[in-house]
Amino acid sequence: MPAEREIHLQADRSAPRLDHYLAQEFPDLSRSQLKKLIQQNKVLIANRPVKPNSAVQPGDLITLQLPPAATDIPSAENIPLDIVFDDADLIVVNKPAGLVVHPAQGHTSGTLVNALLARYPDLAEMTQPGAEATSRPGIVHRLDQDTSGLIVIARTPDALRQLQRQFKARTVDKIYLALVYGQPEAPEGVIDVPLGRDQRHRQKFAPRADGKPARTHFKVLEFYVDYSLLEIGLETGRTHQIRVHLAWLGCPVVGDTVYGRRRNRLGLDRHFLHAWRLSFRHPRTNEPVQFEAPLDDPLQAILTDLPRQ
Repeated sequence: MPAEREIHLQADRSAPRLDHYLAQEFPDLSRSQLKKLIQQNKVLIANRPVKPNSAVQPGDLITLQLPPAATDIPSAENIPLDIVFDDADLIVVNKPAGLVVHPAQGHTSGTLVNALLARYPDLAEMTQPGAEATSRPGIVHRLDQDTSGLIVIARTPDALRQLQRQFKARTVDKIYLALVYGQPEAPEGVIDVPLGRDQRHRQKFAPRADGKPARTHFKVLEFYVDYSLLEIGLETGRTHQIRVHLAWLGCPVVGDTVYGRRRNRLGLDRHFLHAWRLSFRHPRTNEPVQFEAPLDDPLQAILTDLPRQ
């Protein structure tokens, strides 16, 4: 049997409850799973057992004994891919909307990873730290299922480490396009609002004073009647960050039924959010590289038909 995984985490902020803090740090684990781990003394602070309502202070050393990581390697599937660039170190894909990035509960096949394994069999040899390691070979970052656009995949362990460092250091430039309802009060600005798990709906995220820092830059590219096209830049990469921040701004993404309106007049069956440009340093040469993916035909057609102000 695979051994349990021991994870050491130093708290970077205070929190009134340990279980709330861990829920934000480990979104793949449910609140009930975390509570059970705490009750089984598999979560320690300073090597001492704690309770779910124990307070967390900055600098606290938290130790978790987690279940064994999944070891199933996804199967290769012949799924068409739009490859923007590839070499011996990395792959850049223009991901279509509707394609899940990697296998997870509810999506065990038909993902980007399944498609990549068919085209790049060497990815099956990749491993990376953390839970579900072998189900995410080479995955450096993610896009939501209904977000289209650029995503980079590492082909070697070295490239994976180098790219992960750049994302962690926030030196990767990620630019998105979003069509939103209404018009922001300013033509450009920065949304600096911390985000965390929504306490009522655990699958959603929300602005929270005790959440993780999150900063989103926006600039209006075009004003339309009832809509605006925004260029979005991310300083941080929190789950659903753009969608939550734009909803907080009062300009939710068109087609976003989770954080915006349930119906839209434009006939969209996805949200209008596209990862447009991606810039970083090549993991082997350290030279700056930049990639761009235009809007797909359905999204471009919507913009063409919208009346401008």
